[in-house]
Amino acid sequence: MSDEVKKQKIFYLITKGNLGGAQKYVLELASALPKDQFDVTVFFGEGTELENRLKLAGIKTQKIEGLGRDIKLSGDWKTFWTLVHLFKQEKPDIIHLNSSKIGLLGALAGRFAGVPKIIFTGHGWAFNEPRSAWQKLAIKILHWLTVILCHQVIAVSEKTKLQLAHWPLIKNKFTVIHNGIPPIDFLSKTEARQELAKIVWKKGFDSQALDNAMIVGTIAELHKNKGLDFLLTALGGIKGKLENVLIWIIGDGEEIDRLKEQAKRLRLKDHVTFLGKIPEASRFLRAFDIFTLTSRTEAFPYALLEAGQAGLPVIASSAGGIPEIISEFNQGILVRPGNTKEIKLALVRLLENPSERQKFGDNLAKKVNKEFTVEKMVEKTLELYENKQ
Repeated sequence: MSDEVKKQKIFYLITKGNLGGAQKYVLELASALPKDQFDVTVFFGEGTELENRLKLAGIKTQKIEGLGRDIKLSGDWKTFWTLVHLFKQEKPDIIHLNSSKIGLLGALAGRFAGVPKIIFTGHGWAFNEPRSAWQKLAIKILHWLTVILCHQVIAVSEKTKLQLAHWPLIKNKFTVIHNGIPPIDFLSKTEARQELAKIVWKKGFDSQALDNAMIVGTIAELHKNKGLDFLLTALGGIKGKLENVLIWIIGDGEEIDRLKEQAKRLRLKDHVTFLGKIPEASRFLRAFDIFTLTSRTEAFPYALLEAGQAGLPVIASSAGGIPEIISEFNQGILVRPGNTKEIKLALVRLLENPSERQKFGDNLAKKVNKEFTVEKMVEKTLELYENKQ
């Protein structure tokens, strides 16, 4: 008789196959699970970036045709039955759901198919986005139904948990497991600046001027939730203090044209550059002197953990779980979401105080490297997988 232990079959499901925060989470977990204990497959809808990274890591993938973020009743009905047949045929031991759409569809299909363990990770709640009151209530009810249908739920921050756990019948289903990141292979400050400068100045650049510049930067999907309009408004209010300051924004998204027009209207075009999407953008973080994340809503952002690991001083909104990362004053500057006056004051303070920049960056790096590692995230998640509850 063979002594080989039967591997647990685990399916990760996520709505979009791009490479945002929830996708990074799936990538890190799927890659880090012990291969002698788990047989892992990741299922996703529209997008290819996640699939490419998973294949490089040797993880099995499968695209769910027709699955997208927008609600389409006929297509979503078809996706639901596709999942029911898949679960009945493949008999996974665990399905781990990520993102709202596939969370509800996958949990319902998992119940129909009799999947032994259904886990959902709440990477943030859609009712925190700017919407009408009735839309927020409807979305909250759908989130609550998703939690009801799952056996266990991971919240990526205490704030994420508190926003829903008080609803009836679900309090005991929540476990808080903070996101964690692996060590990043950062480029040096000089190399990162020069590589990004090639994008900013296609006809060449002055190396000395680049070395002397102060660079305020961020990495974000350019959608409304990220609050980049607040950052631009604040910068427009301190133009007189931006003589040697450059603002480099890495990322792409639906707000790009509106943000470019805003920068033009505020006469910031000599300072602000939109660099677009850059592969492995976190490797370039040390090009920045200050990192900003002025979001309207967040859960527990990877970009902030990456900036912390890079040792950057951070200005961030107090949205969602961000105060659980920057939990003490000497770890960074928190501003209220949408408060451009506070953003202006924070920018001026850090631009004019190199010793504070160093202190904030060092302290945040110590915290991130100690508390928010991928090893800790995986260890706590494995405990949840093994929980017989």
